[in-house]
Amino acid sequence: MRMIRWTLPLGLALATTAVVAQTGAPPAAHVPVPVEGISARIVARYPHDRAAFTQGLVWHDGSLFESTGQPGVSDVRRVRLNDGKVLARTKLPGLQFGEGLAVDGKQLVSITWQDGIAHRWDARTLKSVGRARYPGEGWGLANDGTSLILSDGTPTLRFMDPKTFKEKRRVTITANGRPVHNLNELEMIDGKLWGNIWHRDYIVRIDPATGEVDGLVNLAPLRAELGPLDPEAVLNGIAWDAAGKRLFVTGKWWPTLFEIALEPVPQG
Repeated sequence: MRMIRWTLPLGLALATTAVVAQTGAPPAAHVPVPVEGISARIVARYPHDRAAFTQGLVWHDGSLFESTGQPGVSDVRRVRLNDGKVLARTKLPGLQFGEGLAVDGKQLVSITWQDGIAHRWDARTLKSVGRARYPGEGWGLANDGTSLILSDGTPTLRFMDPKTFKEKRRVTITANGRPVHNLNELEMIDGKLWGNIWHRDYIVRIDPATGEVDGLVNLAPLRAELGPLDPEAVLNGIAWDAAGKRLFVTGKWWPTLFEIALEPVPQG
């Protein structure tokens, strides 16, 4: 198995020019938070459905689950890891545009982009077992054990009650004191929130208590390995196998799902 290693030359100038809003005004007084550079090593590659406009990705009970977008074809599906075969799927109603996906006990919760609908699915059968409404857009979704964390393209993370989907609290995503926009697919890993930045090849690590970005991974080599793709075929999809300590990432319309290992960039 061929191993590839890369590192991200880091100073958060990279993030502030690429993923942080430029407000034209200096940030408020703020103590800078060190942002750790993280390297990624490809452990394995698996086939991925090229027709899947990936919006959410989770590992649950020994299986990979995925939510996909696009009007009229959005679905929630169970996927076999080794060959990428779709074992089961349920289509979202009408023209709903599917977005993020999270696990809640023995159920899955998926959100929609502009319809304000959160769907609840039986994880074994993928049958609908309920739905709830929420205001605004839905992008990414993750479960921290007490709340479902929802991103909506703004620097705000909303913490929702898992049963009622009512908002409990919110935090602002910042990097060195400046707001971070376009946080998309989300995943909780060992108490930290990880998220894709839409249309960027970065994954950021966030302290969910404060919203501070404290880590950054550059996954551009994965995108480059795949060759020419549609401009909308961007990095999106993070799934963590907590039992096996495996991390999976993919993208919209990508032909490959990658298992990667993350390591701190050596200092100096």
